Amino acid sequence: MRIDAHQHFWRIADRVGQWPPAELAAIHRDFMPEDLEPILAEAKVDGTVLVQTMENEADTAFMLELADRHPFILGVVGWTDLKAAGAPANIARLARHPKLKGFRPMLQDIAEDGWIDDPSLDPAIAAMLDHGLVFDALVLPRHLALLLSFARRHPELPIVIDHGAKPLIAEGLFVDWHSRMKALAALPNIRCKLSGLLTEAGDQKPQAIRPYAETILDLFGPDRVIWGSDWPVLRLAGDYQSWLAQCLDIVPAEHHDAVFGGNAKSFYRLGASHPSAS
Repeated sequence: MRIDAHQHFWRIADRVGQWPPAELAAIHRDFMPEDLEPILAEAKVDGTVLVQTMENEADTAFMLELADRHPFILGVVGWTDLKAAGAPANIARLARHPKLKGFRPMLQDIAEDGWIDDPSLDPAIAAMLDHGLVFDALVLPRHLALLLSFARRHPELPIVIDHGAKPLIAEGLFVDWHSRMKALAALPNIRCKLSGLLTEAGDQKPQAIRPYAETILDLFGPDRVIWGSDWPVLRLAGDYQSWLAQCLDIVPAEHHDAVFGGNAKSFYRLGASHPSAS
């Protein structure tokens, strides 16, 4: 089963004042399931994980409603305020939906880099663990030391780093990113998504992402790397089929089943129900 573990849907009418701006014409329009389904069919992708793009629960409700109507959406990574006083109750409520698989705070957009390294998150993380939910880390390289501290404090929490932590490929800044990712890869509760790298390459040729993708595979191993398209953001840098083909070429054939499906299925517990809270 081939799974795209990172894609988005949105309606521009819901995003007044939000990203993407109008000048990003390739993605400044509605993107809905009917836009992606023929692309998935052509790529022979069987299902997806739909990931949040706004810091409100209305976006999460929108995604879960789409998941109810479109069976190819196997799981949803939503948003809730993890530092709110009522976070554990909100998590329990949202977890009643069987396709809600995790949460993603938009760390890259939070002004305070240290937001993630804060014990006030502990009640929410405990609730996530109670309900079998995972944590998607939308981080930049500058957040990696703080993410390491957070991950060490919550060794039972399944964490996946989105987009390889968005390395500064266009600027060629490899060494510091590599050393910080190596420290994170040493923790068994952390996975990494092979996604989003083409967008980070900027004007460089697609081949520029290869050393970063190979490093992710080397550090995390084929059992902890999860492929995603980051569609429709991918449209800023390339197309779905080309990105998939490039990744299939980079990942050794013997690991395709894991990286392009099996790892997503096990990490997000796709098809499984949530455990009851303790």
